[in-house]
Amino acid sequence: MDLTLSDEQRLLRESADRFVAETFSPEHRKKAANDPLGYSPAIWKQFAELGWLALPISEAHSGLGGGAIEIGLLMEAFGRGLVSEPFLSTVVIGAALVAERGSEAQKQAILPDVAEGKLTLAFAHSERAARFDLAHVDTTAGKTADGWRLNGSKIAVLDGAAADQIIVSARIANANGASGKLGLFLVPAGTPGLTLRDYARLGGGRGCNLDLKDVQLPADALLGDGSDTLPAIETVVDRAMAALGAEAVGIMQTLLDTTLEYTKIRKQFGRPLSANQVIRHRLADMAMQVDEARSMALRAALMANAEPVARSRAASGAKAKIGKCARFVAEQAVQLHGAMGVTEELDIGAYFKRLLAFDTLFGNSAHHYRRHAALSGRAHA
Repeated sequence: MDLTLSDEQRLLRESADRFVAETFSPEHRKKAANDPLGYSPAIWKQFAELGWLALPISEAHSGLGGGAIEIGLLMEAFGRGLVSEPFLSTVVIGAALVAERGSEAQKQAILPDVAEGKLTLAFAHSERAARFDLAHVDTTAGKTADGWRLNGSKIAVLDGAAADQIIVSARIANANGASGKLGLFLVPAGTPGLTLRDYARLGGGRGCNLDLKDVQLPADALLGDGSDTLPAIETVVDRAMAALGAEAVGIMQTLLDTTLEYTKIRKQFGRPLSANQVIRHRLADMAMQVDEARSMALRAALMANAEPVARSRAASGAKAKIGKCARFVAEQAVQLHGAMGVTEELDIGAYFKRLLAFDTLFGNSAHHYRRHAALSGRAHA
């Protein structure tokens, strides 16, 4: 297998690295942390001008037709800058759900606007009782004379308060009132009956919990033809985990580079910390964990379009392994910086927090070790 990047991919990586390094300074991140949106609309517009928002969208819908590798290159650069723009929620997840499940009319109405930066999306799926189980959805959708009525609650909705439209998962009630197949519904911001509780996410960005009480929607709010959407949700979440893994690698690489530089200039007993053999061993262990994480993220990206069991095994394997590597690298970085590692003066603490958030998003390492084992059993059955 040839893992060499193409010329276009190298240019994408170089331009993303350069843009992030020039734009996302510590001062910018502190300002974004106090912004109600959690990100800069001006920078989001620049993302659109650079073609990044159109990257994974098909050419038929005004996109560039990129894949998981290109998304991974962008996300790794975003990790280095702790980018808080809603790229994951809008492009990697929201637009992908529309592309997977939407009708042609819905795709034409939504995807070009996403590519141009005119429309932001969020995905409301997680619920308190689900415990990372994608199939566990208690929110209900009942058919009405004019469309649909939604009732339920969602938690941990990435960038939900700033989204123009929220894609909400719900169980469609059967004729006898019992919950049936899973559907996805487009809920515009400000819809009566929709209540949002916004909060700052650990490590940057914003999230929200939401309640839906007798939310009335038109008939065309349902994405697609009404068939069960759980397979599409699993596909998109697996690909999102591959993207998140690449972002975590970018964060880990930055922590390694920063810690290496710090140990070269920080002196103890008249010698740099890096002259200590034990410190060198710890730095080498950090470098190995970063390389292992990068390999797992790349494998998940390469398997993004594989058959479902193989794709999910690669995604869960990456999420579990990268989560373990990320915690090790983050803890070592903080410890090697001493007390400075947990102060606001240094960026180390912010990167550490983002990695902690990564470990729990879409399931922690323990959950994905179990999922990987279960999928392996199915593959060998």
